[in-house]
Amino acid sequence: MTAPAPVPSAATSAPPARPAVPAPPAGVRSRALLGIALGYFMVLLDTTVLSVAEPDLAASLGSSTAGLQWAVTGYSVAFGALLLSAGAAADRYGAHRAFRFGIAVFGAGSLLSAFAPDIPTLVVLRALLGVAAAACVPASMALITRLHPESAERARAVAVWAAVSGCAMAFGPMVGGALVDLAGWRAVFLVNVPLAVLVLALVAGRAVHCPRGERRIDWPAQLAACATLALFTDALIALGGTGWAHAAWSGAGAVVAGAAFVRRERRSPAPVVPAEVLRARGMGAVLLAGGAVNFAMLGVLFVLPLLLQQELRLSPTLAGVAFLPMTLPPGFNPLLTGRIVAKVGPWRPVVGGLALLTAGCAVFAVAVSLGTPYPLLAVGLLLTGFGVSFALPALVTAVVTTAPEGSAGAAGGLLNAVRQVGATVGVAVTGAFVGGGAAVGGGGAVAVAMLLPAAVCGAAALAVLRSRAR
Repeated sequence: MTAPAPVPSAATSAPPARPAVPAPPAGVRSRALLGIALGYFMVLLDTTVLSVAEPDLAASLGSSTAGLQWAVTGYSVAFGALLLSAGAAADRYGAHRAFRFGIAVFGAGSLLSAFAPDIPTLVVLRALLGVAAAACVPASMALITRLHPESAERARAVAVWAAVSGCAMAFGPMVGGALVDLAGWRAVFLVNVPLAVLVLALVAGRAVHCPRGERRIDWPAQLAACATLALFTDALIALGGTGWAHAAWSGAGAVVAGAAFVRRERRSPAPVVPAEVLRARGMGAVLLAGGAVNFAMLGVLFVLPLLLQQELRLSPTLAGVAFLPMTLPPGFNPLLTGRIVAKVGPWRPVVGGLALLTAGCAVFAVAVSLGTPYPLLAVGLLLTGFGVSFALPALVTAVVTTAPEGSAGAAGGLLNAVRQVGATVGVAVTGAFVGGGAAVGGGGAVAVAMLLPAAVCGAAALAVLRSRAR
């Protein structure tokens, strides 16, 4: 993307220095960190809980595979696109305000989603949840930076944040499976309501505060970014369902919207993607790796629950338990990753995590080709779980550390935006290998679907190595 021309504005000229604000007491920091981590836990839980509910959702609302894809990607499209400006909004209006607003809307949107009468309504509500998630996730990074200003302390705080939020992966499929067996797919949204109330209580008070910034927000460019991602996703989903004309029109619309976004960015005094963040050393490799991790993780989480419940005839509860080899490592391994990052920096854990993800997805492809034996699937799930839990905490530390002064929220928003774009494309591409009517396609097609994330993560690992060799 071409950098916008320099103009005299808050986006390109340094604002007056602000007086240093002392960090709040240790007890307040600990309570707030728990609330921040639980907020991210809730956002991740919404993704993993829904994964095992896919067959019941399809049967209840009469959904096709494309409908299921939109139920998942409606969330990630809004999440990914709005993260680009949500990070800047957190910097401008105060991260504590953005975080509390996002959590409150997420709780209310989850309650409405539980009563959605059809797929179109659910997709709209899932998009609303994506908007709320976009408001709170980059703000959580800025809050951690504010509460823990020293790098070693920040690395440990990020590790705790990642471990608590990573438990969403451990409990999400199991809780989701049990809720689906007990009360159907609608119950999976209700778990967010009490969680939202708890998070708001933990981050309440004047001590949890971030100062306002000076960055402006270009909303027309933001709308163009949303349209680009939504139309691109629609084209991929339509292409998977052999809707060639639909895919062509959506693809053309994505190109037009993307061109409008680039043109607006070149002229904007407040670009959606800050040039100074993109120029930071190592930022390109961080963004590529983040997109690759979510491409693999969400692609796997979309296809494998259908495979487990339709091919192996597992109930939703057992399908959730079957995911334990993948979902347990993110609950404890980020603490080890945090120690490694504090000692050697974030890049080695990033490369190691990508290598494990590559190996795990390759094992999935072999398992599907051999008739889906669960012991082999479990090996792939274990490798994938450790890969995610090594890579993601290290990526968070890398982006916060390399971000220019005063742009932690914007940089965090950019990382999470790219991750959600990766998730959106991962679901759309891997879902293209799943047959109509939400039934898993042939073993060869599903094996190819698992090889794609392996290739993407392998390429990202090589790119990171090259960036560090320069």
